Amino acid sequence: MIEPLRMAFDVGCPAAHAFDLWTQRASSWWPAEHTVTAEQGVQVVFEARVGGRVFERTAAGQEVDWGEITIWDPPRRLGYRWFIRTDRADATDVEIRFEDQGDSGTRVEIEHRGWERLGRRGPRWRTVNQAGWNGVLPDYLRVCSRLATTERPAG
Repeated sequence: MIEPLRMAFDVGCPAAHAFDLWTQRASSWWPAEHTVTAEQGVQVVFEARVGGRVFERTAAGQEVDWGEITIWDPPRRLGYRWFIRTDRADATDVEIRFEDQGDSGTRVEIEHRGWERLGRRGPRWRTVNQAGWNGVLPDYLRVCSRLATTERPAG
């Protein structure tokens, strides 16, 4: 078995906000250079249901599939088969948990697994995906933090 990638971090917003930002407003933080087309203005879409697609849509309307949703449990859990830049048969599994920590925000835990399905390519593809996560997560954290600050109700 190839060790899953595991990442965990805290965000200063409620779980519902963190889940919504990941799934319904991904275009606000997902860097264009981490898409297949690398086009500015590309939309990242999560269809809000088990069996829904994860894909990018260019300004010209071209759609490129990235994955398929396997767990849709807002605002607690999200899972998807992930095959961006690879064949659907070589999909790996991503599961994200959004654990509400009360006033202190949300703990986000990501597990990306299934590398052994890729045979000898598994370890290399895991390394490539680690670099990918390292490239997108800082933007998620930055936007989540900024939106949490600007969208807090006056109290």
